[in-house]
Amino acid sequence: MIGKYLKDIKNIIDIINHDKIEDMVNLLSKIDGRLFIIGVGGSAANASHAVNDFRKIANIEAYCPTDNVSELTARINDNGWDTSLSDWLKVSRLNSNDIIMVLSVGGGDRLRGISINIVNAIQYSKEVGCKVIGIVGLNKGYTPEIADICIRIQSYDAFYVKSIQSVILHLLVAHPLIKKNETKWESLNDT
Repeated sequence: MIGKYLKDIKNIIDIINHDKIEDMVNLLSKIDGRLFIIGVGGSAANASHAVNDFRKIANIEAYCPTDNVSELTARINDNGWDTSLSDWLKVSRLNSNDIIMVLSVGGGDRLRGISINIVNAIQYSKEVGCKVIGIVGLNKGYTPEIADICIRIQSYDAFYVKSIQSVILHLLVAHPLIKKNETKWESLNDT
């Protein structure tokens, strides 16, 4: 099991579309607004971690709507799951200078009733002229159809997709065009 998992991860990494990653790097390196990173489940955890890295390492103003559990659960309780992310973005005054990054195994699918909150957040983002980027798996989903840039991880397996999301997110924040600050351990190794 261990050997198979690591071999599969390596095989997926070997075929990642480098051009899409470069496109994402170029867009993020020129951001003139804020970066909103959205995901649910394990992808929400990846989004939260990425917000930390983009803020601390890249000096990009970044937010994750699911980080505020009180607001998230109040919105779900009062208005439902489907609008929880789009309503959060409306209050944040999302605009055309901002970028939405979607992390999702499937990318959302209105017809099958999957991650409708992600679909609605993307639709609202497009309405205000916001760029949408995504890191998703191979499932037929809304994000790859609508996103300005979408990296498709060559797997349907949620464990692989979420693992590779993390690798790509770290690659983005460590890229010389995006990275602005050294991490603590890098600075200690130089002495």
